[in-house]
Amino acid sequence: MNLLRIVNGRVIDPSQNLDRVCDVWVRGSRILGIGPIPEARAERTIDAAGMIVCPGLIDMHVHLREPGQEEDETIATGAAAALEGGITSVACMPTADPATDSQAGAEFIYLQAERAGHANIFPVGAVTKERKGSELAEIGGLVEGGAVAFSDSDHPITSAEIMRRALEYCRMFDKPLLAHCEDPELTRGGVMHEGFESMRLGLRGMPAAAEEVVVHRDIELARLTGGRLHIQHVSTAGSVTLVRRAKNRRIQVTAEVSPQYLLLTEQDMAKYDSNYKVNPPLRTNEDVAAIIEGLKDGTIDVLTSGHAPLAFEKKMRELDQAPNGIVGLETLLPLCISALVEPGHLTWPQLIEKLTTRPGQILGIERGTLHPGADADIVVINPNIGWNIDVSAFRSKSRNSPFDGRRVSGRAHAVILAGAVRYVRE
Repeated sequence: MNLLRIVNGRVIDPSQNLDRVCDVWVRGSRILGIGPIPEARAERTIDAAGMIVCPGLIDMHVHLREPGQEEDETIATGAAAALEGGITSVACMPTADPATDSQAGAEFIYLQAERAGHANIFPVGAVTKERKGSELAEIGGLVEGGAVAFSDSDHPITSAEIMRRALEYCRMFDKPLLAHCEDPELTRGGVMHEGFESMRLGLRGMPAAAEEVVVHRDIELARLTGGRLHIQHVSTAGSVTLVRRAKNRRIQVTAEVSPQYLLLTEQDMAKYDSNYKVNPPLRTNEDVAAIIEGLKDGTIDVLTSGHAPLAFEKKMRELDQAPNGIVGLETLLPLCISALVEPGHLTWPQLIEKLTTRPGQILGIERGTLHPGADADIVVINPNIGWNIDVSAFRSKSRNSPFDGRRVSGRAHAVILAGAVRYVRE
């Protein structure tokens, strides 16, 4: 049996409260152990001196567009981009065409991921048929097909009754419901956050209340049903407060945020660049500060890329016509380092927990740990390497990032997937 040894690295595994310089041993596709193993002889050794060794990153909010929108991304190109970013497991949103609202749809994603042979891809099933919000999808069939969670993604579920029933069904299968919280009546035609900046720029706004009223509703429905609610891309201070209070009330709610809501604000919309156009929109400095505080105190559990690839011709339209979205698989790690570790908001173990252990726990997948016997999905991170983000070098098919040219630190040096070394940076 092949033995792989990773030596001299700072091994961080939040699932075991582990943070020390030691060796990691891999036998076949599994973690053999951590530390010295007498008599063991490695067939391959990776020297991780000065680097961090941790579980492979898990991104639980990714759009891969296949089938139907392959001009933006495919499962193969998205999975390759994930490996480039140190991400070994991806939760694939049901935003393809047709939507992932059937057992066959979920099975298709697994099949395409297996053919691609890159990162692990886990399908997220649609809550409602065709994501139209009017009739529940076949939740049981999707679970049979391997769906690890349920979401209508960027289509908000406007009916409280549908949302209640969805939470009840998901509870039956112990699956989380990933909610995009937005009242479309308040955001219709909106381009950016509603406030002084939108008025100054002459752009139609999307108020913070559009997110917060639905966060409040969904939390109350989670309390009523006992279902597991996960709030996607929290963007306002009010939402952070609502989630914090819900956790204090022991309601089963978790939350996530993406780097753009930590590093950018509404003021960036003054560039009139559609690469800054996202939903929910970029908010205020006060919102950013509240989100960072939520990450520090554990109110926000997870960091995600929110990877939303869009072909150049789609994104390069008039600002009010361009679709929302930013690519992020290849920049998730360095942007999180820039926003959270370098300013001292989070320690490395805290950051890695939000990128590995917590998303694995929420999705109920056996990933995000270096415990002996676990799947050997590992990333070796060089935390000190400086580089400029270059969208032209992305493995993703799309280039819609406002971070092009930004100087960052830290990136994946080596990626091990199921015990096989799949990527080593020259």
